[in-house]
Amino acid sequence: MAFNLQVFKTRALTAIIFAAVMLAGLLINHWTFFLLFTIIHFGCWFEYQKLIGKIDKGYLEISPFHKYGVVVAGYGFMLWMLNNAYTLFGFKLHEIGWCLVLIFAIALPITEVLFGKKHGMKNTAHSVFGLVYISLSWGLMMDIRNSEMGFKGTMLSLDLGWLIPVIIVASIWINDTMAYIVGSFIGKTPFSKISPKKTWEGTIGGAILAITVVGLTAPIFINHYTKGFFNPAFKTPVHWYVIAAIAAVIGTLGDLLESKLKRMANVKDSGSIMPGHGGFLDRFDSLLLATPFIWLYLKLFL
Repeated sequence: MAFNLQVFKTRALTAIIFAAVMLAGLLINHWTFFLLFTIIHFGCWFEYQKLIGKIDKGYLEISPFHKYGVVVAGYGFMLWMLNNAYTLFGFKLHEIGWCLVLIFAIALPITEVLFGKKHGMKNTAHSVFGLVYISLSWGLMMDIRNSEMGFKGTMLSLDLGWLIPVIIVASIWINDTMAYIVGSFIGKTPFSKISPKKTWEGTIGGAILAITVVGLTAPIFINHYTKGFFNPAFKTPVHWYVIAAIAAVIGTLGDLLESKLKRMANVKDSGSIMPGHGGFLDRFDSLLLATPFIWLYLKLFL
């Protein structure tokens, strides 16, 4: 893959803007984090339904209630995964989320049976895959954000929940960026027919650099910001080497999965939110697939 300076400049400039927006959402407080992933959730769903409509024309026949109802149901799961810090005007958003999940879990199958057309079962399968692929991942990301949020009574008194998501996102970014740079300069061996521009050299180089950087710096980063108010297990470097490895390996598979969807839909990008970077799915494909596996590792070992 030859190095293209103009493409690199375009990608670098838009990446800086993208990084600024992302960091603001990740770091300001738990509400900006929630708002950021709310936008990402709906953006991913919009692009996913557009891709599936190109892959399977029968999906274009779904009713508006199915089309938007499944998105709201997925968002309900995301709300359900919040904790009591997310309360507005006395209403706990996780309770509202549970109600949305329950309502649409009952209503969607009934309406599909009663009013669905001949592609009902296939369309339902597409929507269920979207729930697992998109809403499950962002719901689990919100649950990761919940960790290390300290409460005094019912009030949020200490919030260090941003640390783990920031390190996970950094792992993905480092892996993607280093894979692109290493592959641009020394990449020769194609990695997969699904994504012809990827090379083994870039993929392995990106993973090694991401694992090394995150494993070495994450414990220092955590020690600096937490000053003792954090789960001591997170300060063990081996966990961050493993988490960075999960992000690199599963994240690469996530990129290939989204590339496969685009090839099936015969499109170059899932959307066009940023020049040189495509759409929401293009930007978050790695994080989408890596998040559930990292969440599982955190639950099992940390």
